[in-house]
Amino acid sequence: MTQGMSRYKVNVVTMGCSKNLVDSERVSRMLGDAGFDVSNDADMSPGERYTVVINTCGFIGDAKEESIEAILEACRAKEDGGVDRVYVMGCLSERYRDDLPAEIPEVDRWFGKFDWAGVADALVADTASSYARRRSREWDRKITTPSHHAYLKIAEGCNRFCAFCAIPLITGRFKSRPIEEILDEVAELVSRGVVEFNVIAQDLSAYGHDIYGRSALAELIERMAQTRGVGRIRLHYAYPADFPYDILPVMAAHDNVCKYLDIALQHIDDTVLGNMRRHITADETRRLLDRIRAEVPGIHIRTTLMVGFPGETDEAFERLIDFVKEQRFERMGAFAYCEEDDTWAARNLTDNISDDVKQQRLDRLMAVQEDIALETNEAKVGKTLRVLIDVEQDDYYVGRTEFDSPEVDPEVLVEKTVNLKPGQFCDVEILRALPFELIGRPV
Repeated sequence: MTQGMSRYKVNVVTMGCSKNLVDSERVSRMLGDAGFDVSNDADMSPGERYTVVINTCGFIGDAKEESIEAILEACRAKEDGGVDRVYVMGCLSERYRDDLPAEIPEVDRWFGKFDWAGVADALVADTASSYARRRSREWDRKITTPSHHAYLKIAEGCNRFCAFCAIPLITGRFKSRPIEEILDEVAELVSRGVVEFNVIAQDLSAYGHDIYGRSALAELIERMAQTRGVGRIRLHYAYPADFPYDILPVMAAHDNVCKYLDIALQHIDDTVLGNMRRHITADETRRLLDRIRAEVPGIHIRTTLMVGFPGETDEAFERLIDFVKEQRFERMGAFAYCEEDDTWAARNLTDNISDDVKQQRLDRLMAVQEDIALETNEAKVGKTLRVLIDVEQDDYYVGRTEFDSPEVDPEVLVEKTVNLKPGQFCDVEILRALPFELIGRPV
């Protein structure tokens, strides 16, 4: 290597979503196989020489700005002599690959979203490494989450082409992974100590149609649930149109399939939904939610909503507020519309709502949800819930129930009355509730 007998250091920095994180984990595994000393989102020590690989996000304006700032910060570190090279990959790089090299010439190499092997091969060449990259399975990766839980990406891409969304322009058409390949990955991760699987894709509802000619999500989750060592399965990013209703009996039947569903609804006003090209109406949305709650009692639904889409009138926004009050989503996020280059909305609609109005609507919507979130948590006081311990802190263990996805949902602070370890399940009596935390003691 270039540092004598020591292993050359690489810091892989991930921006954006959990799907990007899985890509970074694959790149990290390939770099490790090539003989490099790989860190992830690390604060490198002063004086260390290393290459930084930035896996960018290109979804919305704020995320793109954060990615650009991360690139510029790495370039400044390179000028100061701490960083040898700056590599950039991911969604932003994929989408603007023709423009970014001229705008940020300090970056040494640019890669697309899926050129994971190219990153490793380039670094081997640039460092004159004597190591040859070992050819592992494409899905092999270095887990960067706590070792007891992992994200499991079962598909890539999207065929929906919602008016506001650039994801299909970046990722391409929807492509499912075969069930057997996914189950092989699950078994391998279980052997490494993973007990919780957060199943992700741009569109879980479409899983299987491209390779089996039918929905295969229920079959996949059924087989995962029966796999020895799988303690929890949580589903993320279903699409409301063409929802695979056969997944609901599977969720109801298996204790290790979380009573939790992440399904982005975006809006409830019919005109806005039509302009968004969401392929579903307000009445159909309500019938969908009613059926989910009827077939999976106690389910917690996480959704994402958008305010300020072109043409969203005051009346349409009030319908959205009423919808949130009516449905009382256990988990909800929201964001303001941001025009994305080359999307249908950017080409055909005028972004006619001011940023101030968008922010006012967003603040009001989230204030309504904060009250609902607190009441949802308060309803858990006095109950005993199964908690997966994530980390030990000075005064508490910190864990999550089946209703809590990592990073985005509430945590449970567990009193230290018994000895617990990360990755251990524990029954916890809930003593107190805050809007985004529960406090309890082991039973």
